[in-house]
Amino acid sequence: MRRLGIVTDAQHQAVDAARAQVLAMLEERQGPFADAVAWTAWRWNPAWLPPRLPQPGPAC
Repeated sequence: MRRLGIVTDAQHQAVDAARAQVLAMLEERQGPFADAVAWTAWRWNPAWLPPRLPQPGPAC
């Protein structure tokens, strides 16, 4: 994605940092991942619209 110019280096670094943070929370069972029982009971609300990725801007 970076090579195609869709994602900037800064965006890639931010996603990579967030990924590392989430993986650490999962491993340590902290944050929103601390209560595994609560996650097994979670259900998608049918009234919610499905998430959509933003459309890429015009090519440079």
